[in-house]
Amino acid sequence: MTVGKQLKEIAEYVGGTVVGNADIVVSSVRGIDEAGEGDLTFISNPRYRDRLDETRASAILVSPGIVSPDKNLIVTEDPYTAMAMALTLLYPDEPVAGGISGDAFIETGAEIGENVAIYPGVYIGKRARIGSGAVLYPGVFVGNDVIVGEDSILYPSVVVYKKCRIGERVILHAGVIIGADGFGFANPGADNRKVLQVGIVQIDDDVEVGANTTIDRGTLGKTWIKRGAKIDNLVQIAHNVVIGENSIVVAQVGISGSTKLGKSVILGGQVGLVGHITIGDNVMVGAQSGVHENVSSNQIVSGTPHMPHRSWLRMQACLPKLPEMRKTLKSLLKRIDKLEEKAEK
Repeated sequence: MTVGKQLKEIAEYVGGTVVGNADIVVSSVRGIDEAGEGDLTFISNPRYRDRLDETRASAILVSPGIVSPDKNLIVTEDPYTAMAMALTLLYPDEPVAGGISGDAFIETGAEIGENVAIYPGVYIGKRARIGSGAVLYPGVFVGNDVIVGEDSILYPSVVVYKKCRIGERVILHAGVIIGADGFGFANPGADNRKVLQVGIVQIDDDVEVGANTTIDRGTLGKTWIKRGAKIDNLVQIAHNVVIGENSIVVAQVGISGSTKLGKSVILGGQVGLVGHITIGDNVMVGAQSGVHENVSSNQIVSGTPHMPHRSWLRMQACLPKLPEMRKTLKSLLKRIDKLEEKAEK
């Protein structure tokens, strides 16, 4: 569902300035190549600057200094963030029908807040607490003693095992598993004796977790996802991991047990982290990197094993030249051998 808004309304909402016709109405956001009449688009990457004159969009979000006399512009410091804000304005969510379905099963002793939406097929265990305004879609399982905070959304087939804690305004997408046993076995490879996992998972406020991601409970203590962290689809987070505030974890990342991430860490897709290491604040790890030891704050690392990003770039630049370098090296070695033979004679 979309709604039409005048350009001046959008500019006010995103904190921008209109250059052009402030009264035109746009009702959707599209990429710069697909946009047409009635659409809003954006330019956040300088590579697309030359497409400004070609786009058929009714209006464009641009950064300061970009000029196009024939176009309607909203000038803003961060066009990408402004685009994200415009999406919430032009594509409002349909209201969720409140109430508790008669086909949901709620155990005795569970506490349910006001204005919740609990759909058919939901199970809520003993002594669980569901905060006001929470939405639980069909097939959600909430175990005994679980806490789900106010205004949180649990999409279909989310599972939250016993005693785990979900904060306020948390979004758990379809198929997320919170609190399964950590992978703990004594004498591995021999008798594989299971180590009982008695900890919990704690997810703080304003966290979002993508579809089919798994977050294991602590062996002891807790696995802890701190406020504002955003976790993509198909991520594996092991027991007793700590993910710092506002960190970003991209798809198919695997984080081994007891590893700790600081604030505002960014892990690219398919990154692997060994256990029991610490990643400092503001660290960025390039896609498919393997991190085997601590990384101090404010670094960018890439590669397997990881190294400073600039070193990795130089190494990658050398790889295509290796066959030629090998050929040259063999030639030089032959010349050295001949020179040594002459010297001996």
